Amino acid sequence: MAKLKRKEYDELLQPLQLELTAMARWVQHSGQRLLVLFEGRDTAGKGGAIQAISQHLNPRQCRVVALPKPTDREATQWYFQRYATHLPAAGEIVLMDRSWYNRAGVERVMGYCSETEYQQFLHQAPVFEQLLVDDGILLFKYWLCVDQEQQEKRFAERHLDPLKGWKLSPVDLKSRSKYSAYTEAREAMLRATHRDGAPWTLVDFNDQRLGRLTLVRNLLDRLPDTRVDVPLPELPELKGKLHREHYDVLKPIEDFPVEE
Repeated sequence: MAKLKRKEYDELLQPLQLELTAMARWVQHSGQRLLVLFEGRDTAGKGGAIQAISQHLNPRQCRVVALPKPTDREATQWYFQRYATHLPAAGEIVLMDRSWYNRAGVERVMGYCSETEYQQFLHQAPVFEQLLVDDGILLFKYWLCVDQEQQEKRFAERHLDPLKGWKLSPVDLKSRSKYSAYTEAREAMLRATHRDGAPWTLVDFNDQRLGRLTLVRNLLDRLPDTRVDVPLPELPELKGKLHREHYDVLKPIEDFPVEE
């Protein structure tokens, strides 16, 4: 199957983004708390999927959380503690670009946690998530899938593109040869943490544009009816002549040079 073209993708995405804005109004109006976790292999497309959702939402309401490596202090805390501080309050949407499942993925595969810490996580994660769900948080967990051949193409693209070089971390380079190990870690994670109250949803992201559409459609379909009849405020016409900018102290810098 040929990959989705940009023009067709944009045409299909626009009505979904309109539904997302309606969903955001519903979350705010109803005081709901929406939490979406994005997990998956390196280069799968987590950032693009998050951008497709958040692009036209108010950033004061919709927060993207992508935590760095824990500090020395955070490393001594209860594992879920630093994530808990970023949970949504009433009327908020939080999109997590990787989450507490780092422990079941990269930390497990790369040996960044002990066997005891790993097993403790697999036991605690379903309990922690059930507490969130019981408290009323709408929790969705997505795993983005990509074949190794496609993953290697994306690694090569990042390697050659100076605008994407920051996406190619030393950990990414080390993990390239561990595709099968990541598969085993994912399957163990699913067996331990796929529960009725907080199920996993796997989405094929070999075609990232198609994957985004699939994920967004699934998210919207799983939410309650999000229509809220909130009329737009009126925009009365201003009286009198419209003003141009006026400067006394400083003037704008010169425009960027553009050839005619």
